[in-house]
Amino acid sequence: MVYVHLADGFEEIEALAVVDLLRRAGIETWTVSITGRLPVEGSHEIKVIADFLFEDAVYGNCEMIVLPGGMPGTKNLDAHNGLREKIYSFNNQGKWLAAICAAPMVLGHAGVLKGKKATCYPGFEKELEGAIFVTDPVISDGHVITSRGAGTAMAFALKIIEELKGKKASDDIAKATLYV
Repeated sequence: MVYVHLADGFEEIEALAVVDLLRRAGIETWTVSITGRLPVEGSHEIKVIADFLFEDAVYGNCEMIVLPGGMPGTKNLDAHNGLREKIYSFNNQGKWLAAICAAPMVLGHAGVLKGKKATCYPGFEKELEGAIFVTDPVISDGHVITSRGAGTAMAFALKIIEELKGKKASDDIAKATLYV
C-alpha cells in the first residue's frame, strides 16, 4: 500500500500521475490529506478529494510514503509534525520514502538523505541536507526515491512501480501508456 500525501498547493501532475500509474500496476494507492479536510487544492487550483485524512490513515500496512512537490504544498508538508514523525519512523524501519520536485527538501530536513544520492527541482539543492546531489531525472538510493519535477512525474511513478513490483511491471505500464 502506498500513501500519496496532499497539502494545499501540491503539484497536481506529480501527485496524480503517481496515483494513476500505481493503480494501473495493481498497487493499492491512496491519497492522504494533511489539511484536516478531504478537499485539497493544488498549486494550479485543481481541487482533489483525498481518500483519507492524515489522522484517519493507518500506516501499519503502508509500504511507501510519497510526497509530491509544488508550492506552497511542499512547505505545508514540511511543516506537518505528524507527517515528519511518520517519515522518521519509515526511515528507521527502512520503509520506502519517495519525493519529487521541491518535496525532497522535506526528506532533507528530516535527515533522511544523509549520504544518499538525491535530486530535486533546481534551486532546492541546498535543502537536501547531507545528500549527494545528482541531476538524474529520478534516482533510487536504498529505500529513498527522488525526482526532479512535473516533467519527470511519469518516470518517477515508473521507478516506484519498478521498486515495488519489478522491472517487468514497470515496463508493462510504460508500454501501455506509450511512455517513450
